[in-house]
Amino acid sequence: MDESASAAVGRPAPGLTHWYAFSFIGLGGTGQGRSDGKMRIAILGNSGSGKSTLARWLAEQSGAALLDLDTVAWAPEQIAVPRLAEDASADVHYFCSAQGSWVIEGCYANLVRAALRFEPLLVFLNPGKEQCIANCRSRPWEPHKYSSKTQQDERLSFLLSWVDHYYTRNGEMSLSAHVECFHAYTGQKEELLQLPELAPPSSRVLAWLD
Repeated sequence: MDESASAAVGRPAPGLTHWYAFSFIGLGGTGQGRSDGKMRIAILGNSGSGKSTLARWLAEQSGAALLDLDTVAWAPEQIAVPRLAEDASADVHYFCSAQGSWVIEGCYANLVRAALRFEPLLVFLNPGKEQCIANCRSRPWEPHKYSSKTQQDERLSFLLSWVDHYYTRNGEMSLSAHVECFHAYTGQKEELLQLPELAPPSSRVLAWLD
C-alpha cells in the first residue's frame, strides 16, 4: 500500500492507535440464526460503498463491538506506513475472538479473510462506481481518520481516484480481490448492489439482527 492508498482510504488521526477501532458499544444481538446466539458480520467493499454507515447502524442496533479495518491496517502516528500484514491480521483475530458479537468493515480482503474463520455473515457491498463517488462527495467529517474536515476535503481528489481505480487495479483492495474473497467463502454471505434501507430498516437488514 502506498501513500495514495493511505490518503484515499484514510488512516487513524495523529494521537490515535489502532486500538481506537475497538468500539465497545456493548455486547447484545442474537445474530442471523447462529447456534451460539451471537451476531458476527464482516462487511467488504469499495470506498464509498456504504460500509461504515451500515456497520455503525448494525453495531448501534445490536450492541455489538465494531472494528474499522482502516485503524489496524496503518501504523499509528505515521504517514502512509502500513503495518505488517501479519500484525494487522493478528489484531483482527484478537478482536474477533475477544468479542461475542461484532461487526467489522473495510476494503482489505486479506483482513476480512482473517475474520472469516469465525464464520460471520459476509456482506459484499457493490453498488457501482457512480454511487460510491456520490457517497464520497457527501460523506461527513470522519475524525478518526482525518484531523479536520479541511484535511479530509483536501484529500477528496485522492479518494475519488482511488474509488475509480478499484475496478481495474490489483491487490487486496481491488474489486477482483473482493470478488475472489466473496466467492471463496463457504459460509453465509450476501452481495448487495445498493445499501439497504436503514430508516426505516428493510426486512433484509432486520433479519441480520434476529
